[in-house]
Amino acid sequence: MRGVPWWQRAQRWMYATGRPNRLARVLNRISAAQFAAGVLAPPNWVTLEVTGRHTGRPVSLPLVVADHEGRRYLVSMLGPRAGWVRNVRAAGGRAVLRRRGREVVQLTEVPVADRAPILRRYLKLAPGARPHIGVRPDAPMEEFERAAAATPVFLVTRG
Repeated sequence: MRGVPWWQRAQRWMYATGRPNRLARVLNRISAAQFAAGVLAPPNWVTLEVTGRHTGRPVSLPLVVADHEGRRYLVSMLGPRAGWVRNVRAAGGRAVLRRRGREVVQLTEVPVADRAPILRRYLKLAPGARPHIGVRPDAPMEEFERAAAATPVFLVTRG
């Protein structure tokens, strides 16, 4: 894969099956703790806590909040089969965002037709997601529209 930066190749390797491998899980645990504490992380990096659909226990993972037109959104870089997406759907959208405190939120899935501009903003904020979504941040809007059906987006509102 000539021309692809090493960090993008590493991202693809860590999520080759569409789920995090062992290394990615360890790094996600560390990042979740870091983002929740708000230490050495931009303000839009948070930890999502949602009830596990099988275990009933809280599941935590690091995510990037995309701000667009005065609203906040969470985007699944791994698509609709990502565990957190399935957990959010099973929980009826109820979740908690952590960053120097806890914020109870309601996550509402955004219709596919409205996702493209949010995806563009998200890719500008979350460079680690670029290899998974497969669209350059400066690509034409049509490319984001094509990626929208395979990329769940959730509106974040206070719960």
